[in-house]
Amino acid sequence: MLKEIEEQKKIHIPEEELKQRLSTAQNKLFELQMQLKEKKLPVLVVFDGYSAAGKGSIIGKVIKNIDPRFFHVHTMQKKTEEEKRKPFLYRYFVKIPEAGQFVFYDTGWMEEIVRKKAQGKYAKSEYENRVHSAKNFERQLTDNGYLVMKFFFHISKKEQKKRLDALMEEENTQWKVTKNDLWQNKNYEEYSKVCDRYLEETNTSVAPWYIIDATEKKLAQLQVMERLVEGIETALQNENIAVPIPQNVFPLKQMKKLSEVNLDKKLTREEYREKLEKLQQRLSQLHYELYKRKVPVIIAYEGQDAAGKGGNIKRITEALDPRGYQVHPIASPEPHEKARHYLWRFFNRLPKTGHIAIFDRTWYGRVLVERLEGFCSENDYKRAYNEINEFEKELTDWGAVVVKFWVQIDKDVQLERFTQRQNTPEKQWKITEEDWRNREKWDLYEQAVDEMIAKTSTQYAPWHILESNDKYYARIKAMKILIEEIEKKLH
Repeated sequence: MLKEIEEQKKIHIPEEELKQRLSTAQNKLFELQMQLKEKKLPVLVVFDGYSAAGKGSIIGKVIKNIDPRFFHVHTMQKKTEEEKRKPFLYRYFVKIPEAGQFVFYDTGWMEEIVRKKAQGKYAKSEYENRVHSAKNFERQLTDNGYLVMKFFFHISKKEQKKRLDALMEEENTQWKVTKNDLWQNKNYEEYSKVCDRYLEETNTSVAPWYIIDATEKKLAQLQVMERLVEGIETALQNENIAVPIPQNVFPLKQMKKLSEVNLDKKLTREEYREKLEKLQQRLSQLHYELYKRKVPVIIAYEGQDAAGKGGNIKRITEALDPRGYQVHPIASPEPHEKARHYLWRFFNRLPKTGHIAIFDRTWYGRVLVERLEGFCSENDYKRAYNEINEFEKELTDWGAVVVKFWVQIDKDVQLERFTQRQNTPEKQWKITEEDWRNREKWDLYEQAVDEMIAKTSTQYAPWHILESNDKYYARIKAMKILIEEIEKKLH
């Protein structure tokens, strides 16, 4: 793809024409920002390329034409200690724009992938996994209504050295030149080969690369501005086009339907207490080993209202060091969460390595509540099965233990628990009108859950159904499964 630069160099634009076209593009971008806000189109602009190619200065010129309330700029070159303990795409995902706003990345995910590959720090499989993750990330964003525009800024080895030398000569700009910048110039040819390969592999129809000749700064600015305007206008015209639903490519585990699950399993109080004490002791030991080995754990709970998720979670957390876990009760999304990709609020709650995150309700709301209550389109929820499988694959590839529980009760037991809650003053806060309303849709929810489990019970993150008519039995089963999964990872 970098061969395109040679063609661009042959193009000469007279100074007067360049000024006129630049002014036209600036005015158009100013007009378009209000349409973006009105149509709630989120725009993610990624500036990548060679060191000293002028990415930062071009961003500065572009944002002059945008209301400062409608954009954020993120410099993504150096990871924080917190980011080093999260999945690869974490720091990019948590900074995606709200609907109707711009986000500019000064250096994106490409830089780390290409640099580590060129420096021999990635094995072939690691590089391929990173490329695959990047393409999935970009496709998920565009499928969910984002405009993703990626610019690669190109300069020659000679021009790069000249600019780096100029920066290093000035005391106030020396800090801008890093060891990686100097390494890149010294190994320019090898780095370019890896760049070209990456650009080819990630140049997709939904998120194409725009190669920018950054030798002449004003010409580079014009190329970026005109491409931005063109991309935004096209996205606004195509906002209502449904996107394809990807086919599942992940290995699935055969699961029973909820109607086939035997809910008569029970434990006596004495059996329960004896087993619970031993299992909690073991889980407590494992928690310290998880911390020492820096293995993250994600526990996801879904189930019918009053199925016993809270009590189940409580017995697990009793065994854990409170400094090493967090429980996330997930309710309806807040406005700033609703204005982003639906997985955004879960990326924000992922644990650090060595820590445990417990989700009381999860990302599966998209294929359950949102689906049945009409909060998303049919295309949205049908795409979500694959998107969720990709999300959980990212987590397990990162090294996380992912344990998913569906807590199951029958309709009679739910009625009994609802009635008890309503008649017990200290438990009345647990029962709402929405709970009673959801009960009327029991059969619809059961069908949706069966489909969810069938399509997202992967080999790497299978569902575990907890028979919870008897809460004692469900709690012990959950504890055993969790311990087994952690031990499998550690040993």
